[in-house]
Amino acid sequence: MAAPTVSPPPLARPTRHIAGLLEWPQQLTTAERRSLVAGGLGWMLDAMDVMLYSMVLAHLMRDLGMSKAEGGLLNSLTLLASAVGGLAFGFLADRVGRTRALMASILVYSVASGACGLSQTIVQLAICRFILGLGMGGEWTTGAALIAETWPPEHRAKALGLMQSTWAIGEIVAAGVVALVLPRLGWRAVFFVGVLPALVVFWIRRDVPESEIWRRGQATRGSSTSSLRILWRRDLRRNGLVATAMNACGMFGYWGLFTWIPAYLSLPVEEGGRGLSLMKTTTWLIVMGLGKWLGYALFGFFADAVGRRRSYVAYLLVAAALVPLYGITREPRWLLVLGPLVAFFGTGFFSGFSAIASELFPTEIRATAMGLSYNVGRGLSAAAPAVVGLLATRFGFGAAFLVLAAAFLAGALLALLLPETRGRPLE
Repeated sequence: MAAPTVSPPPLARPTRHIAGLLEWPQQLTTAERRSLVAGGLGWMLDAMDVMLYSMVLAHLMRDLGMSKAEGGLLNSLTLLASAVGGLAFGFLADRVGRTRALMASILVYSVASGACGLSQTIVQLAICRFILGLGMGGEWTTGAALIAETWPPEHRAKALGLMQSTWAIGEIVAAGVVALVLPRLGWRAVFFVGVLPALVVFWIRRDVPESEIWRRGQATRGSSTSSLRILWRRDLRRNGLVATAMNACGMFGYWGLFTWIPAYLSLPVEEGGRGLSLMKTTTWLIVMGLGKWLGYALFGFFADAVGRRRSYVAYLLVAAALVPLYGITREPRWLLVLGPLVAFFGTGFFSGFSAIASELFPTEIRATAMGLSYNVGRGLSAAAPAVVGLLATRFGFGAAFLVLAAAFLAGALLALLLPETRGRPLE
């Protein structure tokens, strides 16, 4: 008689699953690790430079005589420039390589951040923020393309999620820089700190290898004109337009919300804010930053497990529900409780776009298409900070945040129109 089959204990399968989650980092190649560190460092320091403006916005409004509308308009200008930069650096990355374009983008936003500290007028500051936006758009495009092409399909969303999560770390670093530098040296010195990311370029040039997929594609790649024509192929055109609109809605909600949250927390109550001190505002933002980091990082694990589209939609729907609640909350302790949740869902969805976009487009136009879709979406969302500034002036932040919730909802509905790309290999 055959021996009876013995079923494994109930915890065997979950234990193997957990072991798999713990073992995958040990299987990474040197190229995979270094591409992630390069893209993550660039994105983290990009976030720091961008966030420095929001953190000192109240002081800029006072010293340069800016209104709320003008303060929002300058940030909208940065976002508009990022659309141009994303397209330009994406095109450059498809021509000369991912790492070279990545280094160039980091240099641009670092130098521009330092130049902001020399600005004497609103116009001068606007020019510097525009140049910074060019590098900001280029860094995401080049870093995401490098990581997507270096990592295998089963871990690609995790890697891109971890890269995206460094944005939250950069914002936390910015909050720390402002807390240390602003009271002692003023807002100009805060911007001078933004030059430091340029040092990362030396390490990337020496130690980060170029994408092998891009290298192999060089031999068969046609001219830039024929490559760009591929974007208008019927299947790519439809998905590209939907992805761009989806991204525009999601980023309208994000930029409108997180550009103004520092001022929303710190402005006096009579001006529509919540009247928190600098120390409390910094603490609240750091706690939100932790929520952002978790949202970005965990999205990649969800997306590799259950799919990119399902995770993206879930994040945006929860964000649409939480943002209006945050906008009408007055009690500081409840703002502290809700903040990490708003940050988790209202930013974590970003990790999904890089995975979705990298898997929608072929190698010869991947960086160009990702840069175009992501940054045109960001350009279309550039009106968000200005819109929130105008609505907050007229109707209060609560009404302005309702508009942002509607944008998150629209992004979730558009995501349902895209195909699921989980597990798709890159040629």
